[in-house]
Amino acid sequence: MSNQILRIREMPSEERPRERMIARGAGKVENRDLIAIVLNSGTRTISALGLADKLLAEFGSLPALADASIEELSTFPGIGEAKAARLSAACELGRRIGAFPVTDRPLVRSAAAVAAMLQGQMRYLDREKFRIVLLDTKHRVLEIPTVSVGHLSGALVHPREVFKAAIRRSSAAIILVHNHPSGDPTPSNDDILVTRRLIEAGKLLGIEVLDHVILGDRDFTSLKQEGYFTG
Repeated sequence: MSNQILRIREMPSEERPRERMIARGAGKVENRDLIAIVLNSGTRTISALGLADKLLAEFGSLPALADASIEELSTFPGIGEAKAARLSAACELGRRIGAFPVTDRPLVRSAAAVAAMLQGQMRYLDREKFRIVLLDTKHRVLEIPTVSVGHLSGALVHPREVFKAAIRRSSAAIILVHNHPSGDPTPSNDDILVTRRLIEAGKLLGIEVLDHVILGDRDFTSLKQEGYFTG
């Protein structure tokens, strides 16, 4: 007996991604449902939901999927150029919506300004989240993407991921930001090592790392003010 896939149109209506989103709202459906809706269709051997699952497994996370080029996506089995273009367009729309409008972009001139902008969002997180404040030539905020989400003991940060976002937005400079779930913003040895590595990577790329701000419960630490940006 040949195996037949269950196509989305053959599923009960309450299990179909589009119908689920209409009934519940976009914010209450899974990532796989949203991706399947954007893909619109699967192939002869796999449904749009199955393709969504495979994409998430291959790229590992939504940010990684969003950063994939049309060329990368179109070579994925079952995607092709048209589906890749739809995915890339949806991800770019999300980025643009999340970016600050030019007239509302705050100026960032100090670690205190960064803390004032982000501490309310990050102080109660139970895992370390590593973000970067992307700045234009006048140090106005372009975007504040999340680069890495770790666990209670730390976040894994690679220069490639940090500067991919900065290059994509043509950032003139960046500020590194992450939280300490313990509430104590004292930098760890890993924090210092990562900072120095990213400073050096920034020099090679011509993108200045202005500071690394660690957010605690009610306080913050600027690694630049603490003297870790010299020598």
